[in-house]
Amino acid sequence: MRYQISGKQIDVGEALKTHVENELGVVMEKYSQRPTDANIVFSRDAHTFVSEATVHLSSGLTAQAKAQANEIYAAFDGCIEKMDKQLRRYKRRLKDHHRDRPGPVAFAEASSYILAADEGSNGVEPETLQPIIIAEMESRIPSLSAGEAVMQMELADANVLVFRNERHGGVNVVYRRDDGNIGWVDPQ
Repeated sequence: MRYQISGKQIDVGEALKTHVENELGVVMEKYSQRPTDANIVFSRDAHTFVSEATVHLSSGLTAQAKAQANEIYAAFDGCIEKMDKQLRRYKRRLKDHHRDRPGPVAFAEASSYILAADEGSNGVEPETLQPIIIAEMESRIPSLSAGEAVMQMELADANVLVFRNERHGGVNVVYRRDDGNIGWVDPQ
């Protein structure tokens, strides 16, 4: 497994790097026998340390966890506990999808835009209907089944996931509804 361990305005020493590699290696060995890569970032938030971990599984899924504590090791241990819990919940599904999938998940490239909010309109029709784009970035759209997309969305702790449906090749969306259930948009 490849590790990228870094700190935002924090010096990450060799002892912490060794601890991270050992603990994360134990957790990943339980749930994923195939090689993965991990990105762990440590930062400070006032008097607490924050640990954020993102692990890319070779099946194409991404698991994310974040925790904070008064000590940096405790923050990482809390983060690992959350990731362990996520992966334990989905272990059966991960194994089932691993057997059905002949290769890794395919991704397509897409553009993502962030539009500026218009605070000063007060209900008045604007002169032009063109929105102001304040950010533009490239995104990757995975080719998944609907079940895999829901699992990916929950592992990443995201509210929305856009994916290409493997069954028919169309673009679909899964999202978390206000009532806690999952919604699925499948335009045909």
